[in-house]
Amino acid sequence: MKYTVSLKEPHLFRRLYAKGKSAAAGTVAVYVRPNHMRKNRLGLTVGTKVGKAVVRNKIRRRIREAYRIHEHQMTPGFDIVVVGRVRAAFASYAELERDLLRLLDKLGVRQREGRK
Repeated sequence: MKYTVSLKEPHLFRRLYAKGKSAAAGTVAVYVRPNHMRKNRLGLTVGTKVGKAVVRNKIRRRIREAYRIHEHQMTPGFDIVVVGRVRAAFASYAELERDLLRLLDKLGVRQREGRK
């Protein structure tokens, strides 16, 4: 990903959950907070309730790919955590992508016209 780095530190996830804006759909929940940097930081979580490791990794790969394809439309300077929910295990890629983009629009992270 060109404009995004991974978010891995547990304290950053906790801060986002506590102080960030959030929105949820059937397949994913998204938490967002400004980070005052020129890049976005993306964190992905999928709980063990969703399924075994193979299923959780598949959901993470799908979310990461949906974000990567539309990354050029994202406004820089946000920490973003996407939480895969139980329904994500049974959802198609198109449904997962649609929910993610709709939530990013709602939270003000996604721009209408892409940057190059």
